[in-house]
Amino acid sequence: MSKVAVVMGSTSDLPIMQEAVDILKGFDIEVDVDIVSAHRTPEKLFNFAKNAHKKGYAVIIAGAGGAAHLPGMVASLSPLPVIGVPVKSSNSIDGWDSVLSILQMPGGVPVATVALNGAKNAGILAAQILGCADNCVLDKILVYKEGLKEKVIQGAQNLPNKKQ
Repeated sequence: MSKVAVVMGSTSDLPIMQEAVDILKGFDIEVDVDIVSAHRTPEKLFNFAKNAHKKGYAVIIAGAGGAAHLPGMVASLSPLPVIGVPVKSSNSIDGWDSVLSILQMPGGVPVATVALNGAKNAGILAAQILGCADNCVLDKILVYKEGLKEKVIQGAQNLPNKKQ
């Protein structure tokens, strides 16, 4: 079974990135978590990104705030799909700096970008990527999506003043 790497620029990103970890674990997908700063530990970043595919990872989720170079730098060095999570950090300009830093990648260096603080969706997207080749993961995603549908149906049934 393939595994997913969840990396972030600093420990302050962990509360957001934990949502990706939790959803992946909920799908029984192996996940490794690390701090890899594009600006403070560039050697670690290069080593991680260049070797991630050799360590059994199939997808990388990279979260960063502020200038948010981590996802793009990982994508520039790794042959694996990278999902970027813009994180609204304390030094951020309402999060837009992070969103645009991750979203506006040059041609040839794609980063799938989720919403600001959207680590849960990053985890789901990583699971869906793995589900393309792993029917066990695909089945869990189908069950998860059915659960989302059921929540909406239940919510609609419980509305006050709903016409029957």
